[in-house]
Amino acid sequence: MGAGYQPLDPHNQRPSSKNHGRFLSRPACAWLVLGFLSLALLHLLCCSPAGTQQAVFSPLRQYINNTYSFVSSVPGEGRSCNYSVGNWVWAPGHARRYNATECNAKESHDCIRNGRPDTRYLDWRWQPAGCPLSAFDAGAFLSAVRGKHVAFIGDSMARNQAQSLICLLSAAFPYRLLYRDEGPRSYNFWRYAFPAHDVRVSFYWNPFLVKSTGKSEDEAVRENHVHLDTPGDRWAADVGTFDVVVLGAAHWLLNGAIYYNESKLIGAHGYPELNTTGLGYAWPLHMAYRTSVERLRSDGRPRTLVLATFSMSHFEGKPTDDPTACTRTDPYRDGEKDNEWVFREVRDIVYDEAEAARARGGENSTLRVEVLDVSKLASLRPDGHPGLYMRPNPLANGMPERMYSDCLHFCLPGPVDTFNEILLQILRKKR
Repeated sequence: MGAGYQPLDPHNQRPSSKNHGRFLSRPACAWLVLGFLSLALLHLLCCSPAGTQQAVFSPLRQYINNTYSFVSSVPGEGRSCNYSVGNWVWAPGHARRYNATECNAKESHDCIRNGRPDTRYLDWRWQPAGCPLSAFDAGAFLSAVRGKHVAFIGDSMARNQAQSLICLLSAAFPYRLLYRDEGPRSYNFWRYAFPAHDVRVSFYWNPFLVKSTGKSEDEAVRENHVHLDTPGDRWAADVGTFDVVVLGAAHWLLNGAIYYNESKLIGAHGYPELNTTGLGYAWPLHMAYRTSVERLRSDGRPRTLVLATFSMSHFEGKPTDDPTACTRTDPYRDGEKDNEWVFREVRDIVYDEAEAARARGGENSTLRVEVLDVSKLASLRPDGHPGLYMRPNPLANGMPERMYSDCLHFCLPGPVDTFNEILLQILRKKR
């Protein structure tokens, strides 16, 4: 018999009164417990340090968010969410999802291996305004792209996201490295396979998206020569195999280039000595996206094209070799620092080109075009960059007077994993 069993009186069939140990009724006990819990919560809110409050309430917020996500998602109704606006909230351990050394991440992004002592940057999650964002689910991602080829094309931030995806997936499923360039440029082109789902993931280094020569191929060369009417050779040759494409570029166009159309010089940005038309960066960026989109549409193959927005750096006026650059250890709160002016115009170009691509394709287009807007969430994470820890043990001999800091890319694991959490939601969304 169970411990709570009480013998029944055969005369009145009521519980025996032999055990008088309980002097309060169950409802009274319940109210007393609720009262004590309320007082404890009030004490936490009023009298405890902020760190203690975060540690206690984050699991509760996570539970509420997950519950809200479950009860408010109606199958078949395609409930949408604006993931681009929100705040980073304290969530201990949220980003501690893989070992970057085990998934062949670029050494300069493997901050833990390089000795970064603070790891608070791994304890935050992105909370969109008004809706939840689920943690990355490798099985759900691979199921969403089963039998497909996912290609990332662009600059080093596109590569940062692509490597993040490989690490997130390989932490849960077996993989094979199909190909990688050799030598110092081994991270500029690679392809992995996830056999259980017949999925391939590739990265193509093409910082202008279109054909370019010069510094983008050899850092010893000063100039970049960019052909705005010609897609990048390497990815264009493989375009017939692509099912999902993520394009990400802007940083190299901001830095300047010499531009051509039909092999004729049409102008430049950042080379005043050439005495040619100054094109700025906005118009060339428009053209680079337009040329790339049309190449991806031209073969009529059904595919999803995702245009990623600009992810800013956090040097914030300091020289790139200042060892004190991007040493902050917590995210910015929304409104704490006005960074939007840095990325607004470049982000808007991506939205403009996405809308133009949809308009040119019409309702029956085989090319589905989406925007992965990471500009706001990335702008709030000055703490997530490698900084000096782009190299092993940079402070072994004390603080150097000058040393280059990486305040652009994100540590792996780190905030860039959130880019792929949002990418998963895009891919799962009905067209």
